Amino acid sequence: MNYWTLLPNILVVEVNGSMGQQPLSCLGSPEEGIVRRDHKSPDIFWKKNGVEEAQRGNLYFVQLEESLGGGNYTCHRKDGSLVNHTEVLIQEDETKRKKILVKNDREDYLKCSAQNYNGEFHCSWTWHTSRVGKVAFIKAWRISDDQDAQCSVDTGARHWTCSSGQSNFSCSVDESGHGISCLDQQHCPYAEESQRMYISVYVRTEHFLVENYSKQFYLSEIVKPDIVRISKVNTTMIEWSYPSSWSSPYSYFPLTFQIVQLRREHKRCDNLSRASKATETLTYHSADVCQFKVKHKAKAVCVRAQDALCNSQWSEWSHFRLRRHKNNKRIKMSAKQ
Repeated sequence: MNYWTLLPNILVVEVNGSMGQQPLSCLGSPEEGIVRRDHKSPDIFWKKNGVEEAQRGNLYFVQLEESLGGGNYTCHRKDGSLVNHTEVLIQEDETKRKKILVKNDREDYLKCSAQNYNGEFHCSWTWHTSRVGKVAFIKAWRISDDQDAQCSVDTGARHWTCSSGQSNFSCSVDESGHGISCLDQQHCPYAEESQRMYISVYVRTEHFLVENYSKQFYLSEIVKPDIVRISKVNTTMIEWSYPSSWSSPYSYFPLTFQIVQLRREHKRCDNLSRASKATETLTYHSADVCQFKVKHKAKAVCVRAQDALCNSQWSEWSHFRLRRHKNNKRIKMSAKQ
């Protein structure tokens, strides 16, 4: 259907499942090979994935059928010396079902979150069990940019930079290969975002199938505070501070905290709706250090945080188990954070 260059010497061929051919040129573009009429020269031979092919000459025709035809194509002189190389990746029609990644619990392929408003965010995904691959290309930019983002990658294919008129992104692939971390180096956390961020991730399999997964968002839509950590426990009070990774000053970036007291010693804070003996749930704003008086019958406390100014994601729950000695009723804490 179409073909385009993803990176130097990497060609993406879009197919719709029918049979076809894609020409490759050893000495230049396919058009140049036809004009020069040396495309049948026996002095040039081709290899696909290291195996010599029967076709000879400047032009090589990749045989396309369904999603087959991708591979590493190299052309050589008669003495065996390498002249050129092209990696062909196959991209199926966008109407077909995605095959490389699987959707998450929110029915999306990419899950993105930010710990604060400093311009950094992380996107993760889940590989299909039978098609684990790797990142082939990353593109990040602000949607309203007049100029198209120009992206490049380092020699290790792990660190990417994308520059355009109004943004300058740097992205790196996680060691696990299950996500990327990006930073908009021109983002100002104190200014209201007027353009969405757009992230596009091309992933590929070892069988040369490539797919594009994209997501767009404001930071306020994906911000998720880090887990709240307790800093003090005395006889009647628990105390915690803002997550150290949260944006400051806190008066400009306030958080709302939700506290649930449990009369039973739940080991986790998951499925609190099933905890029928939860005493109460409180939500309030705070400017820095937060204190909360624990009820005498409470045996565990769960705390989480959310941006107070937008309806974004809640942080993960912090769980605190409260133990009281019978003599002095002093509170001890066993925290799972």
